[in-house]
Amino acid sequence: MALVVSVLALVVSVMAPAAVSATTAPAGTAPAGTAPAGTTSAILTASSAQTNPVAAYWLANAGGGVFTFGGAPFYGSAGALRLNMPIVNMAATPDGGGYWLVAGDGGIFTFGDAGFYGSTGGFKLNKPIVGMASTPDGRGYWLVASDGGIFTFGDAAFYGSTGSFKLNQPIIGMVSGPNGAGYVLVAADGGTFTFGSAPFYGSLGGIPLKNPIVAATTTPGDTGYWFSDNAGEVSAFGQASYYGSAPSAPGDPVVGMAEAPGTGTFVGAAFPSGSYGYDVSRFNMNSPACTSGLPPGVHDISVVEVDGESSGAANPCLAAEGAWAGAGLNLYTFLTNVGLCSSPTTPTTTTTGTEPSCFTVGYDAGIQAFQDAQAAGVDTDVAWWLDVEGAGQYWTASTQDNAQTVAGAIAALHNTEGIADVGIYASPGVWNSIVGNYQPSVPYWMADWLSPPSGPATCAAVPAWQATKQLPTGPVEIVQYSDDINGADGDYAC
Repeated sequence: MALVVSVLALVVSVMAPAAVSATTAPAGTAPAGTAPAGTTSAILTASSAQTNPVAAYWLANAGGGVFTFGGAPFYGSAGALRLNMPIVNMAATPDGGGYWLVAGDGGIFTFGDAGFYGSTGGFKLNKPIVGMASTPDGRGYWLVASDGGIFTFGDAAFYGSTGSFKLNQPIIGMVSGPNGAGYVLVAADGGTFTFGSAPFYGSLGGIPLKNPIVAATTTPGDTGYWFSDNAGEVSAFGQASYYGSAPSAPGDPVVGMAEAPGTGTFVGAAFPSGSYGYDVSRFNMNSPACTSGLPPGVHDISVVEVDGESSGAANPCLAAEGAWAGAGLNLYTFLTNVGLCSSPTTPTTTTTGTEPSCFTVGYDAGIQAFQDAQAAGVDTDVAWWLDVEGAGQYWTASTQDNAQTVAGAIAALHNTEGIADVGIYASPGVWNSIVGNYQPSVPYWMADWLSPPSGPATCAAVPAWQATKQLPTGPVEIVQYSDDINGADGDYAC
């Protein structure tokens, strides 16, 4: 078989906005290192943070609510305040012991150990403030306006701006570079502009987006960064890990995010740990009648095939299998790339016309799979999986071409169609032979059949595979532990 499957497992709390007492200080009224009186209440101190935290993140919405991911601590919000202008972004203190929220007029709200170093609250701005970033010591910050104009406070230095550029889309946020010696400005289309020594880890420029990018933040060691759109769907670049996206109904639009110390716990998995179920395809039923062949009895996990190859025909039993899946529905599509392209990211001119790039092959496959699922009447607003298997049979010899095909399909479903969680189904022993060292930070559904079959034992084997193979770096949500449980592939939530 091989196909793909549902998600599951460790769920971490998404915290509802909590009331906090905070005030916006007028520009220049507080000396460096002090904050306006009454800035926040019910604060956790920096010493409350985890002793060995991993990188996690916060998201903020326009009403001042703060949501935590990856086990990040909560220091308060502006959710109960009457704001002069909506919150537009946030930034974390370097030690993860607090954060700032910034409003469209440049008003600053401090929480935890975040200090107040000034604002543009009293300035006449050409364009509204849209983002901010902290200096390495937390004793200053940058604010950026939608035209890319930069405002420095505390010990923040100026490295350039896009204030004089003609932008395709407005700037929406910024992240600081290594040691504060530069920064990256991020536009609403996911394009990036680097200044000083800030590194480039990728962008979404040129990819059609369902929702505009509204926020960005960097990892603690500046080894990657995250983007969020206004629905709270997060994309990870470089070595940034994916911990989940905002709830499907976060209230006000998401407007900001910040790196946080956390536990590495994934938010938003579809199934609780210990759940069992199946993945099914056209081969499980008596196609085209599609009246029999599905596993009987209770099943929490139900992963259903959409397409059987890249941009190929849809599963003729998709509607019937979707109905069988019930509330446990996840979807997967089988990716292939044999003779479909010869260049990773650029179209190639041949004697018969123009051949698409391998990224485009994957992107088109993702879009078609989504449209096929819609046409079958199944719920598309669920977790999706990309089935990657069959080295040498379904894939070219070029691991770079294959990796770009997978990347294109992820972009299509996650960024263009707005699917929060798009993961990879693959055998850990085969994945690198298909895509080389490509390690997307997305959820992973691992296929590993032990004897005797055991879901828990397969989950226990995950760390050993991770130590020897370059696998997707997102959470291992489920494992496919057998190819014959009640006549179907058996899946278990780790």
